[in-house]
Amino acid sequence: MNRNMRVAVCSRSFSKNKILRSELLKKYKHVTFNDKGVKLEEGILIKFLSGHDKAIVALERLDDFVLSQLPDLKVVGKYGVGLDMIDMDAMKRYGKKLGWIGGVNRRSVSELVISFAISLLRHVPAAHREVLSGTWRQHVGSSLSGKTVGIIGCGFIGKDLVKMLKPFGCTILANDIIDQTDFYKKHQVLGVTLEEILMKSDVITLHLPLDNSTRNLLTAERMSLMKHNAILINTARGGLVDERALKEMLKNGKIAAAAFDVFEIEPPEDFELIKLDNFLVTPHIGGSSKEAILAMGMAAIESLDGNYIVNKIQ
Repeated sequence: MNRNMRVAVCSRSFSKNKILRSELLKKYKHVTFNDKGVKLEEGILIKFLSGHDKAIVALERLDDFVLSQLPDLKVVGKYGVGLDMIDMDAMKRYGKKLGWIGGVNRRSVSELVISFAISLLRHVPAAHREVLSGTWRQHVGSSLSGKTVGIIGCGFIGKDLVKMLKPFGCTILANDIIDQTDFYKKHQVLGVTLEEILMKSDVITLHLPLDNSTRNLLTAERMSLMKHNAILINTARGGLVDERALKEMLKNGKIAAAAFDVFEIEPPEDFELIKLDNFLVTPHIGGSSKEAILAMGMAAIESLDGNYIVNKIQ
């Protein structure tokens, strides 16, 4: 490791974290942090990264054009779990290496999913709003215990969620493009089709990357398969769900409720959707527990050293 390598840190949360800053500065003398908290996009991103040998990125988009303008950049360390913002083919064309460790924020996201499920099943968001408006009445909800939970995407987070759901005695259905037979058998998970998950689940939760095969995965037609008392949770990526169709289904009682931590456009611009009583919204906080931030940050630092190099999309 060459301590004189120049490192740029795009992530705002990494840049704010005193522990992560200290750990990175122990390894590299020349570090540029995003101390102004700027959202780095295309031209601004190129300017920020120019002249640096290595970079730590989070949700910044590294596409062909951006990478073509950064001849000095050699290694990118990924802060976080998703790789959909990085053009892997362009990385290869321009000779850039990507360091990435998957699943480091899995528990943070899994816990948020559990909190979403319980909150919606017990009508917590609607009850909270009513109390603030002066209405005091009991809401009769239902328990997560014993429910059928459908997990779409059984990777690092999906698998962790399976383990967290065990004390609730849930029937767990899962769907993944990768054969997970051994894991399903070990944890009493039923591997089923996407359509079966939509038709049979009380709680449906998404844990997929966003790519051409998953974009708009849950169309109006597919969501129409869901039970009227089902809830939908998305802590994965915006763009997986047709948000307009979801809004109409929530308004018309076609499904009971939904909770989203991610949106196709962030921050979301459809205020009619996010203000619905049966919709719970958070500002992309799934992987942002203190513990997860440290774990993701330390993984990103480690990946800059040439460990965990990704040569193809996982």
